[in-house]
Amino acid sequence: MGILSRTWTLTKVRLLLAVRNRAFFFFSLVMPMIFLFGAGGFLRHGPRQYIPYVLGAVLTTTVMGSFWGLSVQLVSFREQGILRRFRLAPVGAGPMLASSIISNYFMSIPVVLFEIFVCRLAFHVRQWGNVWAIILLITIGSAAFSALGLIVASVTNTMQETQMINNLIWMGLIFLSGATVPIAIFPQWLQRVALFIPAQYLATGLESATTSMATYFEVFEDFAALVMGLLVAFEISRRLFRWEPEAKVPRSAKLWVLAALVPFLIFGAWENVYGTRLKTVNNHFSRLSMMMPQQRPPAH
Repeated sequence: MGILSRTWTLTKVRLLLAVRNRAFFFFSLVMPMIFLFGAGGFLRHGPRQYIPYVLGAVLTTTVMGSFWGLSVQLVSFREQGILRRFRLAPVGAGPMLASSIISNYFMSIPVVLFEIFVCRLAFHVRQWGNVWAIILLITIGSAAFSALGLIVASVTNTMQETQMINNLIWMGLIFLSGATVPIAIFPQWLQRVALFIPAQYLATGLESATTSMATYFEVFEDFAALVMGLLVAFEISRRLFRWEPEAKVPRSAKLWVLAALVPFLIFGAWENVYGTRLKTVNNHFSRLSMMMPQQRPPAH
């Protein structure tokens, strides 16, 4: 049986196991719905011109949910001895981890489609921006953040340790990416810091794509950053992967989580010195703000 065949067989098994895993179900399916309906309730009486932008942010949190869900699921499998059973089959760490990424992507598709359906039904959204750019960024973004989650699962020894590290990383991803608070309203120094955050390339890319403001070069840069992050994170997770719960890793191995950020540090450094990304992000937000209906002062 070839590598591709083994990977596909493992993917089907992982899909069945994911449906039964409560933690994976919550972080990959329920949590994105909370973000969607929270944003929907906030904007229920707001300007509809803003909805596509919010949809891009909601899709970002959905894709990033794979980071949480997959790391928790894999650690749970290791603690329960499920990974030990997989090891009895003639499969290596590569197909096992690749099947995790692919199955997670298939699990996220129904959530994305449901979010789009809700925006169409509840907010009457008819224009979806650059659809191909959205599909491309969702696909590569899901794989990249799944791979980052696999690194966390590979270097942590217990579920409690996994959740602690996940919380620390998640706070930086969610608040400095532009997915919850637009980068354009950050102070200048914090905008420059945000250029080093992996999720920033997904959030600003999807927000620009859903509002039809993204250029081909911008989409290419987002795609390139996420692809490089995916390749580095996958290789690190493959090298550190453990089948047995008894196989502990040294504390120094957790530095590999930082090593996975190297591609984004390179992109961030280049953007801070030579790039025009911040200017583009601020221009997009200004254009979007100009589309908003101006609030008139109440008549006296």
